[in-house]
Amino acid sequence: MFYKEPKPFPSDFLWGASTSSYQVEGAWNEDGKGMSVQDLHTPPAGITDFKIASDHYHHMEEDVALMAELGLKAYRFSISWSRVIPQGDGEVNEAGLAFYDRLADALIAHGITPVATMFHFDLPLALHERGGWANRATVDAFERYARVLFERLGDRIKMWLTINEQNVMVIHPNAMNPGRLPEAPELYQQSHNMFVASAKATLMLHEMWPDAKIGPAPNITAIYPQSCDPADVVAADNWESIRCWNYLDVACFGRYNPIAWAYMEEKGCTPVFGKGDAELLAAAKPDYLGVNYYATATVAAPKNDGTDRTARAGDQQVMLGEEGVYRSGTNDHLTATEYGWIIDPIGMRTTLRRVASRYGLPILITENGLGARDTLEADGHVHDPYRIDYLRRHFEQAQLAISDGVNLIGYCPWSFMDLVSTHQGYGKRYGFVYIDRDEEDIRSMARIPKDSFTWYKHVVETNGAEL
Repeated sequence: MFYKEPKPFPSDFLWGASTSSYQVEGAWNEDGKGMSVQDLHTPPAGITDFKIASDHYHHMEEDVALMAELGLKAYRFSISWSRVIPQGDGEVNEAGLAFYDRLADALIAHGITPVATMFHFDLPLALHERGGWANRATVDAFERYARVLFERLGDRIKMWLTINEQNVMVIHPNAMNPGRLPEAPELYQQSHNMFVASAKATLMLHEMWPDAKIGPAPNITAIYPQSCDPADVVAADNWESIRCWNYLDVACFGRYNPIAWAYMEEKGCTPVFGKGDAELLAAAKPDYLGVNYYATATVAAPKNDGTDRTARAGDQQVMLGEEGVYRSGTNDHLTATEYGWIIDPIGMRTTLRRVASRYGLPILITENGLGARDTLEADGHVHDPYRIDYLRRHFEQAQLAISDGVNLIGYCPWSFMDLVSTHQGYGKRYGFVYIDRDEEDIRSMARIPKDSFTWYKHVVETNGAEL
């Protein structure tokens, strides 16, 4: 669809930015914080761990002041479960809650809407050691954790996200299961228990704070068939249902996607429902949808000859493959980053249109960004025209999606500041703000706005009228 004049961004559009707790906070063992599964993460040689990260825990007020200088309307962050409840389901840590008190207060004082993610890949280690999300007791622990958060922060935080990229934790289980790769039955039981936990939190928030909004934040992407071959089209439809729609269908419709369920039946990995689960899932309705979008994927029909399947571990944005389901395909119309991530701005418009058509709910882009090897130059600046170009092209497609009728309420690029990339540490940077440290040398930890910071500030000031 071509528009002579695309619709403007809404006047209340939430221009924001995102981070996650374990990738920015540091202070991994301070003020009573318990360990999470991320503290078991063993990075490759020469890559930093998450113990110090960007030291946001000690620089929070400075960081929020920079957010205000940037002009952010929203800040999407995650709360560390093990900072709030060190053992996952035991005693509440007042010092941990106090940190998020201060963060919420600082954001609101600067006119920035807090968007809080309850769980972002950092399950408390004590719960992990008792079976993690495969253990139904973790659902009960999450329900109690949710109540603690809503009671303490619900008067100020009015936008919540339950679980970040639940689908990624199934597709790439190394994200949540350090040192092992569970088999499919356990993974889909973990996922089902997350669905139940999210539903309980959704119903609880609606009861406690009727003026607040809550939703999931999966990683959603349009899946392309490699060719017009009908077999490729079916493979793309299958994988889009298994990888994407299932996680929104359960959240929005309270039922599993039929194609995804057929896949689980075929693979012998249908989850066990607890008493009342079906009714609970049907009753919980999200108010909006978070969408993490980085790239589309292209797939081809499986050959079913033993060559379709590839290893499950690996970078979550790099296409894999599964025997009898799909093969990783190629798309000559698209380029990729140096890390192998596809760049497809138009694909984001396609993704948003598909989500809007299926679910009819407001959408917040909760992640989208470009990881690159940014360099602090001799002039004291970080010049990142590649990031500006990347985001400009995606913002243009977001505006076209709005023109298409998508109820897009905001856009939170990944990330506000440089943080520890899961696979590449500080060699791969995403932020509008450069953190002066490398893998082993903490250096000054100074916060240095990049060229993209200045550009994005102007985008926000003009509400996207000047990209």
